[in-house]
Amino acid sequence: MKQLLPVLLALAAGLASAANLKPIDESGYSRLVASSRGKVLVVNFWATWCAPCRKEMPDLVALVGKYRAKGLEFVTVAIDEERDRKAVAEFLDRTKAPPPTFIKNFKSDEKFISQVDPRWSGGLPFTVVYDRAGRKAHVFPGEVNLKQLEAVLKKLL
Repeated sequence: MKQLLPVLLALAAGLASAANLKPIDESGYSRLVASSRGKVLVVNFWATWCAPCRKEMPDLVALVGKYRAKGLEFVTVAIDEERDRKAVAEFLDRTKAPPPTFIKNFKSDEKFISQVDPRWSGGLPFTVVYDRAGRKAHVFPGEVNLKQLEAVLKKLL
């Protein structure tokens, strides 16, 4: 029984994480940005199949942890398919990415991409920073330069 307990706890943790991974669509994204007013919001679009995305996530999580108490909110949006939910949840668990975490449920990838930023090609990773008023303050196409991100955050916080 003692050997089975760690296995059961690990399985339960994985299920809890997968349950916390919420689908997000175009209107949900608009509501997310609006509900974050009063905080600085960093939204990271990534995918499990994207090597640069996986590489930068632990550094983003650490940086966000440094500024969370000052009013920084961090959201991840996985651009994986629903069938990859378990892999997404496992990666987020390993990197200790804080909730809220989302997985795409867009009606149209092109419309969603254009809604987030008309200049976004759809390439990953892609990170957007919103100020406390909910206005887009900065975008980082490709891997985030952490020093630049931190400079943006210091100005906004």
